[in-house]
Amino acid sequence: MPGFGRSGRRRTAMISTATAALLVATACSGPAADGGGSIKVGASLPLSGPVADASKPAYEGYKVWLDEVNKDGGLLGRQVELKVLDDGFDQNTVVTNYNRLISQERVDLLLGTFSSKLNLPASAVAERNKMLYVEPSGGASEIFTRGYDYLFFAQPSTSVDLPEQFLAWLTALPADQRPRTAAYPTQDDPNTDVVVEEFRKELTKLGVKSVYSEKYAPETVNFDSIAGAVARAEPDLVIHGAVGTGDGAGFVKGLQKQRFSPEILFQTNSPSVTGSYPRAIGAKNTEGIFTTAAWSPKAGYPGNAEFVEKYTAAYGAAPSDDAANAYTAGQVLEAAVKAVGSLDQDKLADWLHSHTVQTIVGPLEWDERGVPNGDMLLAQWQGGEFQIIAPESQKTVDSVVNPKPEWS
Repeated sequence: MPGFGRSGRRRTAMISTATAALLVATACSGPAADGGGSIKVGASLPLSGPVADASKPAYEGYKVWLDEVNKDGGLLGRQVELKVLDDGFDQNTVVTNYNRLISQERVDLLLGTFSSKLNLPASAVAERNKMLYVEPSGGASEIFTRGYDYLFFAQPSTSVDLPEQFLAWLTALPADQRPRTAAYPTQDDPNTDVVVEEFRKELTKLGVKSVYSEKYAPETVNFDSIAGAVARAEPDLVIHGAVGTGDGAGFVKGLQKQRFSPEILFQTNSPSVTGSYPRAIGAKNTEGIFTTAAWSPKAGYPGNAEFVEKYTAAYGAAPSDDAANAYTAGQVLEAAVKAVGSLDQDKLADWLHSHTVQTIVGPLEWDERGVPNGDMLLAQWQGGEFQIIAPESQKTVDSVVNPKPEWS
């Protein structure tokens, strides 16, 4: 895969006056090999606000990676320190946070934040400062259309490819078993907007009629009116663009109040938060719900079983997709630093553009936009377990629950 230079590329600057508190996950000093002291890695995460439940596992994934790196001797012979700022799921604050990490905290390396909404402006700060930016989530297409050189996505694929496996399953059904109508409620977010629009476009081609399509604000907490409108439309299929457990579970609870259970329910993101999601809607009510995941705890990729074991030992529960994605971002950063042998940001970016990195989500390689070339996984809750049903090489069960049972 050819390398890509940085001449003539557009830089984007974003400024803000918001503030946030600094959190230090681990601070360890060790023998200096390339400048002395510890290597500082900075990140911002929405540890408070509407998606904090999904962001917390990401923070824990970063910390599992950090602990592993430091136990293995650190990077460049130096221990690694992780500095995390809370952005509260606010775009202005995330910009301030990354500016602070770079200019005041003087971090050596960056890791990305959570969601397309935040990674869109945060990556612009990194690009302006010519710093490598490896993001664990945020697959909206617009993030990768700006000609950035230092941006890399640490999942197998981006949002535009997310519906692929589900649509393949749906298309394979006999014509008389496919849904005839669909509803598309979605949070107003760059990532979910892309996913839901792609779903709607492809399902329309299959002859599925749209009977409801509305966006709601990220701060929405009461989903009764939205669920009521969906229930009145009586769709066979509901594609819900959820960002976290808050809106994912809130919408399901709204449907339960309406006593409306669609035959097929697909939600983005929230069902993969395997700890809080079943608690929020009731474990039995997860049965048959579809989602897409970047990672499987049962995948046989090198280091995956060890990651699951270490995370479970540290936090008392199995890791979620968000935890694994954050750990993967750390793996990508680590691989580049070790291969290059320095913290030179240009060399790190050039190396990633021209090499493959082995991770717990599989081998990752990127094009000139920082977009990986891989496949997402189609998942479904079955019998209280989060199962992978496609692709064939990664499936953990042979059966598919269809139609979805009524709510318990």
